[in-house]
Amino acid sequence: MKSLLFGALCGLTVLMSSGAAAQTASVGSAAPAFAAKDLSGKPIALADFKGKYVVLEWTNPDCPYVRKHYNSGNMPTTQKQAVAKGAVWLSVSTGDTHTTSELQSWLKTKSASPTATLTDADGKIARAYGARTTPHMYIIDPQGTLIYAGAIDSKATSNPADISSATNYVDQALGEAMAGKAVSRATTQAYGCSVKYPSGA
Repeated sequence: MKSLLFGALCGLTVLMSSGAAAQTASVGSAAPAFAAKDLSGKPIALADFKGKYVVLEWTNPDCPYVRKHYNSGNMPTTQKQAVAKGAVWLSVSTGDTHTTSELQSWLKTKSASPTATLTDADGKIARAYGARTTPHMYIIDPQGTLIYAGAIDSKATSNPADISSATNYVDQALGEAMAGKAVSRATTQAYGCSVKYPSGA
């Protein structure tokens, strides 16, 4: 019953934006700068990747929508393909619901391949980008401009069976941008569970 209730609450996020995060980042404008530590404690800053495409992915192992894309292998595959093209992939865990060791273990079991996973315990990065859901995706170009914000794909469900017929918006946007084309869908409606902002964030 508890898991069913959690899934139902997460499902509401598909239609409702969280009031905890006011949108500040804007597609077409400079991406907000940030600095944080990865799961090993190494400092990571957006400025470290100047001149490269950067993908940001908000994640939470407890979310059915995140599990949809990780258990199926869709998110790890999208990560690997992006990194193989020369992009940097930064997963972001906002709040303090999981320890670093728990996140490391989970990522390993899912064969995840982000460049780094950042801990955003105080919610500063999430607030700067207006992240509302897990997953919530962003792409930054080599000039530091935000060129995509929204969903991982076009099927706003937690059913892995829907992945094969969905448009992967991150693959699409990154491919278009790297080919020198305008991103055809620069903004989409993110779906998933609410980002777990810390109390008072």
